[in-house]
Amino acid sequence: MSGSLLTHETTTTLRRTGATLLPPGRAARELCLRRGEFDLAVHIGRIRTVPDDSDAPGGGRRVTRDEIERIRAVEGFPETLRESVRTVGTTEGAALMAVTKARFTRLARLGLLVPVRFYVSRYRAVVWLYLADELRQFAGEEKNTALLKGRTPEGLRDQLREGLDLRARNWRGRYLGFLLRQAADPWTRAAAVAALLGPVEVSAAVRDPYERSRLNRFRPVPPAHATPGSPAAQLAEEIMTAADPDEIEWLRTNLAAEMEAARRYLPAPRPAFRPVPSPPDGAETRHEAEETGRLRGLLGRLWRRDP
Repeated sequence: MSGSLLTHETTTTLRRTGATLLPPGRAARELCLRRGEFDLAVHIGRIRTVPDDSDAPGGGRRVTRDEIERIRAVEGFPETLRESVRTVGTTEGAALMAVTKARFTRLARLGLLVPVRFYVSRYRAVVWLYLADELRQFAGEEKNTALLKGRTPEGLRDQLREGLDLRARNWRGRYLGFLLRQAADPWTRAAAVAALLGPVEVSAAVRDPYERSRLNRFRPVPPAHATPGSPAAQLAEEIMTAADPDEIEWLRTNLAAEMEAARRYLPAPRPAFRPVPSPPDGAETRHEAEETGRLRGLLGRLWRRDP
């Protein structure tokens, strides 16, 4: 079953059963979460949301009353829920894992620790944030002991010396997963993939201007990190755009597949073609008659000046 049909049936079922749909702000209050914590909980799948295509102000996503009650019934609520979305930076994360900040950064650059958020500081430095739960889990697995206590393997050290840093790429992968889970139909899925590609790459992958226009219509709003147009916003945009050739190729391949599904689902709208009727044989259009009159007048003036 396609995502669009599933979404439609889910929303229809909710209306038929009279399920209460709560807006994000109300749901966050009932779950004892700050709005940022709530958004992150949705992002990582702790809280399930449903699309709201009713005429209610704001539209967007909603949380059912049943989902609220399910979460509130979990033992340890709300502390366990808030702890599950707690984020830490490098210093706190290193302390949590009992390693140095340098080792923590190496593990993150190697892609072994995946950031869940980032922001740009006032000094234009990128600050990566990680889920405390995931760091504890990584530190608690026996297979990772050598990475935490021993010397970093030579092959990994070589990659670090060559400048390997997978933090931005891993964040993009995680963010794309979130966008795809929220997508309502093939067009929004395609737009989610396109959101991580630069304009040149999108144009090369999607040649049809009407299809690109429709993609832009469904393009997800990126997380706000700074004032639009500021250096910090430009840096955030760079992080959100694929840069490595193999990542770009992977995204373009996925975009092509999503576009095939989108075309089958609903072709991009195009302006109606209205052919201009041809005049009857032997009849001149008004424009042609005016041009003929101007030429005759010009020839007449030239003839009168001829000695």
